Amino acid sequence: MVHWTSAEFPYGVSLALASDGAALVRVEFLSAPGAVPAHWPTGWTQSSDAILDAALRQLREYFAGRREVFSVPLRPAGTPFQLSVWNALEDIPYGHTRTYRDIAKAIGRPTATRAVGAANGQNPLPIFVPCHRVIGSNGSLTGFGGGLDVKLALLRLEGVLLPG
Repeated sequence: MVHWTSAEFPYGVSLALASDGAALVRVEFLSAPGAVPAHWPTGWTQSSDAILDAALRQLREYFAGRREVFSVPLRPAGTPFQLSVWNALEDIPYGHTRTYRDIAKAIGRPTATRAVGAANGQNPLPIFVPCHRVIGSNGSLTGFGGGLDVKLALLRLEGVLLPG
């Protein structure tokens, strides 16, 4: 059984989080506070569990500047390639960024920059798997499910100084 809940955070961030009881399986930016993720399976139950409680506590600590590393168990669903990209994203330290090219090299696929970008965009656990720490090779902000303003806010929260 999958449980889910939603919450609001600083910077105008509203998130829905889903857990299978053993790990966090999905995080999604919501278009409005309290919105229901329309494309989530109807069998998912809107209620909390220990994983969701821990994830919410850790997110509050992160947004308050008191947490740099998440410890809630994660179980993203994806292809082997996507999983390799998401694992590489987890290796990006708090307060640092990497480019799509850096990630492609890190997974041993140096010419797969576009595929890395696509996998980054399909990350089912944003913030926990820090896709917001991936920027363009010229230092520019690139797409982010929560919007570029939220991406910039998260990077600034972590102390990242961007060019320009």
